[in-house]
Order: sequence, then structure tokens, then C-alpha cells
Amino acid sequence: MKIRTRLNPSKPCFSFEFFPPKTPEGEQNLWSTLEDLRELEPGFVSVTDGAGGSTRTKTVELVTQIKERTGIEAMAHLTCAGRSKDELAVVLDTLAKGRIENVLALRGDPPKGSTTFQAAEGGFRYASDLIEFIVARGAPFCLGSACYPEGHIETASRDADLQNLKTKVDAGLDFVITQLFFDNAFYFDFVERARRAGINVPIVPGIMPITNYEQVDRFVRLCGATVPMRLQLALEKIKGEPDAVTQLGVAHATVQCMELLSRGVPGIHFYTLNRSPATRLIVSALRGRS
Repeated sequence: MKIRTRLNPSKPCFSFEFFPPKTPEGEQNLWSTLEDLRELEPGFVSVTDGAGGSTRTKTVELVTQIKERTGIEAMAHLTCAGRSKDELAVVLDTLAKGRIENVLALRGDPPKGSTTFQAAEGGFRYASDLIEFIVARGAPFCLGSACYPEGHIETASRDADLQNLKTKVDAGLDFVITQLFFDNAFYFDFVERARRAGINVPIVPGIMPITNYEQVDRFVRLCGATVPMRLQLALEKIKGEPDAVTQLGVAHATVQCMELLSRGVPGIHFYTLNRSPATRLIVSALRGRS
């Protein structure tokens, strides 16, 4: 089933994101996490594009296996990074043969140690090019992509970043999922600006509960997410107490989700880091409230 049919403010769905594990132990943990979260009846799950080697091919394998083994709708992330047009075409054909109907089309991150993205020979530099390529091939995919409530860290301004999103949407997107954020004001302001810019596809908020203190610095450095001062100070007071940090992170994310749902979001996408406890607590609390 195509994800766009499940993004409805009157009945918002919860979805979960996973990454391809690199070890047999990691794979076993992933399936255990999936089984644990399956009871929450997710609208869909997604699997990120592996950075290279075996994990890159794992994405296609995993989304196909998830759909076959669990019956949960699965979406494959597909990035431009390190792939030519021909290689991208092969991946898309493989997904179609595996009856995968949903693709999250992304540019991808620069290589580790680099601050600039370089297109592969015969490949694409921008996600909008990849989206146009998928649409032009006539593939019957439901297409999503990423958006950035606080602006992409590589763009000069939020207005420029919003124009980049408009280009992607006009190329053929059905929905977008946001980068993680900890202050809902950024999301609501972003949606308002997007609508004024003529971007009318569903904008799904992406939520990642803080489960350890070290995550905070990584979030700020990697994606530019702002941690509210009150949350930052509260975390600093308990940074040596892992359980307390997790409890605070789950509580903050739950309050975020309650407000988002009360204001009519079409769904909530959880960045799980291949673990279930925090996400399960949040969704169970939200379901208990409804």
C-alpha cells in the first residue's frame, strides 16, 4: 500500500525508521525490535540506505523481507551518493520486483571526513534530480523525501532551503518527512512557511527521543537541531544517570508528540536507532491517551 494513503490528520499513523545492521548480532536485534514494535501496528517502517558495501544491498533485502515476513508496509531509502544512473535504475527495478511501493529519495551525506557532496560519475548531485529520474522512468512508486524545519546545515538560509524543497516537491513528491527536532515551534513555523510557498504535500514530523546524554552534542553537530535550553539544563543535571536521561528524553518526546497530534499532523515518524523501548513507551502512552 502506498504511504500517501496512510497520512491522514483524522487518523495519523506512527512509523519507525531502521538502519541496516552490519553484524549477525545486529540483524538479530533488528528483527527482535521489529517484532516488539509490530504490536503497535505501525503505518509503515523505513530502512536507511547503507553507507556502502554489504549494508547498501541490505536495504533492498530488508525492506523486501520486512514486508514478506511481517506484513508491515516498508519503504526503502535511496540516495544519490556513490551511484550512477544505471546503478540507481537497477536498485529501483529490484525494489519493484520485490513489490516495494514506497521510496524515500535523498541526496545522501558527503563521504566521511568531507564537508562537500560530490556526485558519482554518471550520477546525480541533488535529490530533485533523483526524483525526476524516478518519475521519468514511469516507476509506480509513492515518493517521499526529507525536509529540514531548522534549515539544512549546508544551505545559506532557511528561505533557500525551502526553495530547494519546493523544487523536490514539484519534481514529483507525495510527502516529506522532517529531520529530527526537539522544539515543536520549528515544525509549526516550517509548515506555515511551506504552505505559503505552495508546498501542499503531507509534512510528517520526525521524532527521536534522547536516550543518552552524549546524543545531544551529536544531534547539534550532525543536523543542526536545537535543544531547548530548559531541556539542555535538565539533561546536564542528570547526565551521569543513564536511566534518568532516558526517562527525561522519553517524557519530552511524548509531550512533543501529544502537541503535534493535537494540532493535526498526518503522522509521526520515529527514528528508533534499531531499538524499541523508548519508542514503545512513547507510542503506548499516546495510544493510551486516545
